[in-house]
Amino acid sequence: MVGERLTDDVVLEMVAGHLSEAMGRPWRVEGHLAKGPGSVAVALREDHTGDPGHLDLDFVLDVDRPAGTTIADCVAGYGATTQEAVDRAIRTWVGTTGSAVLELLTQNGAFAAHFPPDDPEGFPGWHAIHGGIIGWGTGADHDAVQTWAMGHVLLPHLAPALDGGFERDGLIGVKAFFGGGHGADGPVETAEVRVDGVHHQAASRALAGLGWPRPANGVSYARTFMLLVHRAGS
Repeated sequence: MVGERLTDDVVLEMVAGHLSEAMGRPWRVEGHLAKGPGSVAVALREDHTGDPGHLDLDFVLDVDRPAGTTIADCVAGYGATTQEAVDRAIRTWVGTTGSAVLELLTQNGAFAAHFPPDDPEGFPGWHAIHGGIIGWGTGADHDAVQTWAMGHVLLPHLAPALDGGFERDGLIGVKAFFGGGHGADGPVETAEVRVDGVHHQAASRALAGLGWPRPANGVSYARTFMLLVHRAGS
């Protein structure tokens, strides 16, 4: 990928466009925010990687109370140009993180799946929303990890490593990015869990220990996002 980082205004216009398309309601750029219906907005934070295709995005449910209603995440895209990479990053974010948050806003099952606190495929003791699963890769098995993730729940496996370590009682964002295989330079593998945008070592180790495919030829990756809405009874 070549090119300099896009300006914040350009990125926010792209975010607003993709969210308008996904939600079927208009989003627009106002100042340093992409604003949606009501009090919801998306803020673009300062990039921490130096990669022009990487974005740090905050989904803010209530712009008047950002401290307790912000769901932080980051995402990277790839492409021949910065524009293409950023567009892919935003599409990936909308399809995973965005789908979980939009489902929280709409509560109609159109964007993501709900798991009550006692669901064996959910997060024990929490109402959870599992966002979309997006995959990419190379070779004949490029979609192997995405396909695996669509048939194997993650939350029960990550819960023992995650539970008890949250700083607030709701709106906990959990991103999982994992995959690998055999690339041009040999075997590769990554398994990363971020909680509210911060790398979680124990949960990442738990993710790495699961039996998702490791293709012998080519690579396969998947990204998903899970939102822990609130504890049972709260």
